[in-house]
Amino acid sequence: MSASGSRIDVLTLNPTVDVGYEVPRLLEDRKVPATDTRYDPGGNGVNVGRALEVLGMPACNHCLVAGEIGEFLERLLQRHIGNVRYFRLREGSTRICCTILQETPAAQFEVSAVGPEVDPDTLAQIEQTFVTRARGYAVLTGSLPRGVPDDIYARLARVLSGNGARVVLDAHGPVLSQGVHEPLFLVKPNRYELEELCGRQLPSLPAVIEAARDLQARDIEYVCVSLGAEGAVMVGPEGVAWRAHTVAVKARSTVGAGDSMVAGLVAAFAAGGSPVDALAQGVACGSGTAAKPGTMLFTREDIARTLECVSVRRIDG
Repeated sequence: MSASGSRIDVLTLNPTVDVGYEVPRLLEDRKVPATDTRYDPGGNGVNVGRALEVLGMPACNHCLVAGEIGEFLERLLQRHIGNVRYFRLREGSTRICCTILQETPAAQFEVSAVGPEVDPDTLAQIEQTFVTRARGYAVLTGSLPRGVPDDIYARLARVLSGNGARVVLDAHGPVLSQGVHEPLFLVKPNRYELEELCGRQLPSLPAVIEAARDLQARDIEYVCVSLGAEGAVMVGPEGVAWRAHTVAVKARSTVGAGDSMVAGLVAAFAAGGSPVDALAQGVACGSGTAAKPGTMLFTREDIARTLECVSVRRIDG
């Protein structure tokens, strides 16, 4: 990453220690022994950073931590990410989130904790540092802890884009709806998030593409809509659209799949790949992670195998 254009910076304001349990079956008012347990560093931005490391395109990760759980998270991150800039809060604690995979009947349960409260001085320090350092690809993703306003990503995108950075946004709710009014290189909603943005249901592929084109026309270079088992669509400059398919995989956990897709897209673009290359790699990364249990992400071997099963075609009209 010697050229500034290929540099990647990832912001994680609300990281977590992800705990994953696999159990035969949850029983009300009963203690159930887990057949497997995992502890992984998590949060959307952290997952993107982990996935970029696997892809051989490491980023500079900016991460907010607090308390003893934050210290534990830092130790976990040492095994996954090589370049992390920490911002440490004096009070509060980094959150712990839990995913439970039930074998029979197959089901996934998730508990997402609330993060610490961020004081204005620390938030200002984070914003200043990130906009000063991010000059290539700047990834803004994930939920926000208390004390951080919903327009944080929109404000950052405005400044970063003005500085020449390629801003990538993956968020939901008011954070996403405000962010898409700023210049962006890439935004990656799923179908539900796109429906929320446009205020209507999108039951068909043509409806998804039409909504993605409307969004792309705002001042966004690429809009990639993840469709779960149906693959993904991406709309680029002048409304050009592509559809990616892959063979069905047995999904074991959805944790980190969307983040892996973002990493695959960004890594391909940062390496000089085409939109078709980026979409194929993004879908392969997301599928590879979905096939893993709990909070695990894909491996290099997974991507080499999964990419062979991904097909991308241009959609005209």
